[in-house]
Amino acid sequence: MMPPDTALPVLTPPARAAALFDDPAAAVARLEELYAEATAFLTERFREALSGGRPPARFRAFYPEIRVRVTSFAKADSRLSFGHVTAPGVYATTVTRPDLFRNYLIQQIGLLMRNHGIPVGIGPSPTPMPVHFAVATAGALNVPQEGVLDFALRDVFDVPDLATTNDDIVNGVRLENPDGSRPLAPFTAQRVDYSLARLAHYTATTPEHFQNHVLFTNYQFYVEAFEAYARSALADPASGYTAFVGTGDQAITAPDQPLPVPAKLPQMPAYHLKRADGQGITLVNIGVGPSNAKTATDHIAVLRPHAWLMVGHCAGLRNTQSLGDFVLAHAYLREDHVLDADLPVWVPIPALAEIQIALQEAVAEVTQLEGFELKRIMRTGTVATIDNRNWELRDQSGPVRRLSQSRAIALDMESATIAANGFRFRVPYGTLLCVSDKPLHGELKLPGMATEFYRTQVGRHLLIGIRAMERIREMPLERIHSRKLRSFEETAFL
Repeated sequence: MMPPDTALPVLTPPARAAALFDDPAAAVARLEELYAEATAFLTERFREALSGGRPPARFRAFYPEIRVRVTSFAKADSRLSFGHVTAPGVYATTVTRPDLFRNYLIQQIGLLMRNHGIPVGIGPSPTPMPVHFAVATAGALNVPQEGVLDFALRDVFDVPDLATTNDDIVNGVRLENPDGSRPLAPFTAQRVDYSLARLAHYTATTPEHFQNHVLFTNYQFYVEAFEAYARSALADPASGYTAFVGTGDQAITAPDQPLPVPAKLPQMPAYHLKRADGQGITLVNIGVGPSNAKTATDHIAVLRPHAWLMVGHCAGLRNTQSLGDFVLAHAYLREDHVLDADLPVWVPIPALAEIQIALQEAVAEVTQLEGFELKRIMRTGTVATIDNRNWELRDQSGPVRRLSQSRAIALDMESATIAANGFRFRVPYGTLLCVSDKPLHGELKLPGMATEFYRTQVGRHLLIGIRAMERIREMPLERIHSRKLRSFEETAFL
């Protein structure tokens, strides 16, 4: 929604005409140029407004955009789930932080050019850039809350607009842009900017450090094991890992370097074992509960990771299971409720063969068990995710009946949320859990038992997750991003 007209004149950066490109790197370079001009203009005008009182004009700059015109129904390679559109028309998307997304943009634009034999147009979009996002990378410069300045901020600058900050594209609600073009990418620039800001807030690391393979966990013990693994990897030049980044963007590049721990951890601290090509591994401790799981995946999704996996603890529901056994989810019973409005519970969440195989092979490698022997410590089946951690304290007849009817073998509070949001955002997903208690059989999670369990099992579980991600990293991109995750009308960009 555009702000109401005011008597103030509107000042913008010098007008730039759109240009056609047949080289993806050159196209992204122009995106970076346009974005830098827009953010520099707004940042400088905002600095002046902070020191000079009410400005005599309104200031506006625009996100850059990518726009293509496809004129043929000719089919692209039907094996690919991305990199092409299904029908003639005009397709467009606004772009933010092209420096952060450079490799992604070059890849996606290059696929469009190759699959359709067309150039891409790069120019300013009609979408104003909110000042909050323009100054986000300007060091200590922040936009104060309403009422702090001696003028109304929205009278002088554009502010975030919910009309362009939503999930309408990925939810299948929005099939056209306001100008009649069709969406080219799953997220608008404002939606991406919003999530980049939230990521920095919730995880206490900047988005630049996130890697293409993301592990989620619900216990701090996994963080300690991840740091230990990272230090051993940094000691091995052949590992390919170059740095380990903790909260507050604290980074080490050698195994014996100290890693300062902040006095106050963020809500969902993230840790990054980095590779130069971005193909490393990020671990996020989302804590307990589906709300955190949704929040984390809502925002990490805009980074377009190649896979995310849940490696956490669960309640085993079968008497044949033992504490420390593994559960490989191949289906989900969704009673978390946080995604019901975005993804109805009747939507099936399929298991992805490539992810399942990578996880099973990683379990076999780490445990040194294969084939039928692997069944001694791992079950494959339905994982139920619930939003009430203390469900055991209520009448159990209803929940237990549903668990039995679904053939569930494990229960937790995050896995179905992470898988369902992976399905919704077209991010390959998987779940490998570890049985930490068996409430239906009198084995509750008690302090002494938990300590022994954690000491013997956490490191092995985390290593399996890492090994699975390393297997996924070696797969061709078109195999990882399965066609099972794509609907009838999809954006060309992943």
